[in-house]
Amino acid sequence: MEEYIVSARKYRPLNFDAVVGQRALTTTLKNAIASGKLAHAYLFCGPRGVGKTTCARIFAKAINCLSPKDGGDACGTCESCVAFDQQRSMSIHELDAASNNSVEDIRELTKQVQIPPQIGKYKVFIIDEVHMLSASAFNAFLKTLEEPPSYVIFILATTEKHKILPTILSRCQVYDFQRMTTQLTVEHLMYVAQKEGYTTEPEALSLIAEKADGGMRDALSIFDQMVSFTGGNITYEQVAKNLNVLNTEYYFQLVDFFLAGNVQSSLLLLNDVLNKGFDGGNFIGGLASHLRNLLVSQDAVTLPLLEMSDKMRAKYQEQAQKCKPKFLYQAIKLCNDCDQAYRTSRNKRLQVEICLIQASQLTDEDVPGAGLRPAKILKPIFTEQAEMFQTAASSPVVVQKSVATTPQSQQEEAKTPAPTVSKENANEPKVILRKVSFKHFGNKTAENAEIINQENSAEEIEQKQPLEDSSLKEEWYAYVNNLPREQMAIAQRMRMLQPVITGPSSAEVTVNSPQILNELNDLKADLEKFLRPRLRNSELTFTFQLAKQEAVQRTYNKQEHLLELEKKNPSLASLIKDLELEFD
Repeated sequence: MEEYIVSARKYRPLNFDAVVGQRALTTTLKNAIASGKLAHAYLFCGPRGVGKTTCARIFAKAINCLSPKDGGDACGTCESCVAFDQQRSMSIHELDAASNNSVEDIRELTKQVQIPPQIGKYKVFIIDEVHMLSASAFNAFLKTLEEPPSYVIFILATTEKHKILPTILSRCQVYDFQRMTTQLTVEHLMYVAQKEGYTTEPEALSLIAEKADGGMRDALSIFDQMVSFTGGNITYEQVAKNLNVLNTEYYFQLVDFFLAGNVQSSLLLLNDVLNKGFDGGNFIGGLASHLRNLLVSQDAVTLPLLEMSDKMRAKYQEQAQKCKPKFLYQAIKLCNDCDQAYRTSRNKRLQVEICLIQASQLTDEDVPGAGLRPAKILKPIFTEQAEMFQTAASSPVVVQKSVATTPQSQQEEAKTPAPTVSKENANEPKVILRKVSFKHFGNKTAENAEIINQENSAEEIEQKQPLEDSSLKEEWYAYVNNLPREQMAIAQRMRMLQPVITGPSSAEVTVNSPQILNELNDLKADLEKFLRPRLRNSELTFTFQLAKQEAVQRTYNKQEHLLELEKKNPSLASLIKDLELEFD
């Protein structure tokens, strides 16, 4: 049985022309080799699996080739090339800085630098993952890197350029490798599949390329995994199942539900997705990406941003024509807000369901707020009186001179002559003015007015409620806890203070520092505004005063204390003198 070699090794490029996606860099290196203008140190930077180490090996092989080709590539047949291919070349050394990152390793490397190459013109040192070197190792390497022997060339490779010391960067020619585009990855995978005799679907290869996220080595590793899973017949459904990627058909179907305003079907689809074992956060992230792709598909200018197969691109364009830009903007905003709230939500499924419900209402103009937030609808107060006012306003008869029901008023009304109408105004509608009294609306209006007056008077009574010590202290601490972070210092001081009631609507606080007194006076208006409605006392006032400073007692040392005692008792001095006492 033939030995199996993974695709990432089997199809590793052997010359510059076979490198995928780095045409500008390979052209520069080939020109440098052809012209003989080689630097003593190179730094290859870029994401994982984009060809840094591969290009370093091809470059090292080419500059040591005994009969290079015109384009700058190695011949592959000379002794130097054969020794390199058989991994026995003594002129090209590879060092893994991840496991050889100490000062002793660098000192060993500098010893090898002193030995000239046996075959070829240059001795090349390829140091991979150079950012893993310790700071002391970097410093030990600086002098050798700056002024190596004329036959030595260093090629450093790293995925984290920002970790390299500036003193190292300044001594190297820096080459930045680009991540692989989806299209280039798909083309290379298709080339490998044809070489191996596998059948593939473009959508399946596109899904593998998206999963690889710009790394060709990762894409080839996933490709080998899919070949083992499918037996060489790679389809989109099988790849999505094996990689645990949600099929895009769910998202296409969900957007159709949004456009139709079908909330029930959207929730059932979410339930089906969760039952298949997918995470709600990943589902929302995938939905946001799908909506973004629809937005990109609406304009031919942004269509190149859609990195996928032609068949899938046409499908996105078809659904994008059904969506309005405003709908897509709002739906993406909903998904983004849901994604941010999902991480801290206690009921994560409900968070996703709310997002789907709101998205399903974006196209429904009859729904208040269009799914973004509930609209505020103000309902009329005193409905019965409002209806009676509307009835009175709609009738053509308005306001008489008097509406009194007494017999005297009726007699005066009868004596009043009817208004005369001229012939010119005979055809115009008659308008009779009449006064309207609230008594015509029955006793309900008077009763309602009396109830309102009672409620107002009760409210006034409540707003003059006398202060209680426990309630005052409780609300005092509530105000302190509501102070912003910028006022944390004064909040800590206020927690140590105790307000004292001095009257039904007055309180007093005593402080020891003039600075605290000034700060409290600045907060006085805000404090009273906060406490008045909570304590139901609209006349509440605070007074802040400075504590009385008691006389400070002076502290004496031993000698001063003795002098004070002698002043109070003169005989003590003679006693000390007679006994010849001494005090330290």
